[in-house]
Amino acid sequence: MTTKEPQAPDPDPRQWAVNFLEPKEIKRLIGILSAAGGLELELEHAGTKLRIRMPDPQGRTELVQAPIPYPVNFGAAPPQAPLPAPSSAEAAPADAGSKVPEGAVPFPSPMVGTFYRGASPDAEHFVKVGDQVSPDTTLCIIEAMKVMNEIKAEFNAEILQVLVENGEPVEFGQPLFLMRQL
Repeated sequence: MTTKEPQAPDPDPRQWAVNFLEPKEIKRLIGILSAAGGLELELEHAGTKLRIRMPDPQGRTELVQAPIPYPVNFGAAPPQAPLPAPSSAEAAPADAGSKVPEGAVPFPSPMVGTFYRGASPDAEHFVKVGDQVSPDTTLCIIEAMKVMNEIKAEFNAEILQVLVENGEPVEFGQPLFLMRQL
């Protein structure tokens, strides 16, 4: 017949949770994990969680810097260089040609996404060439990660040209409109 030896009572679980979160104990756990060649350790006790992740020794970190395709001059004087002409007759008035109107300021895209001129494919466009807009006027929608972001004018202006086709992808800083500040 076997008899059970009396066991010491369990320590207070709250005290154990505090102890395993002490820096000294965390360093000890990291040492054990490292010596064993483990990559991840997760502990949970009484609602307290601790997760330690070690870097993968075979993993490779590569830093890539992507160039910005369009100049961005937020807060600076507007550029005076000519911008590309729109690709459709709807986007630019016929008499504008490839010449940039005097006093034209490009309105850059604040994000990467898909450009939409109206709230839906059959809806009227938010703005058209010749419209005067205020800071609260919605110019377009840019869809990013399934979120429709209304893009506001930010200042009083007149729309001179629309530089992007409806449904086209746009990059951060890409000129969307040519506007003349009022």
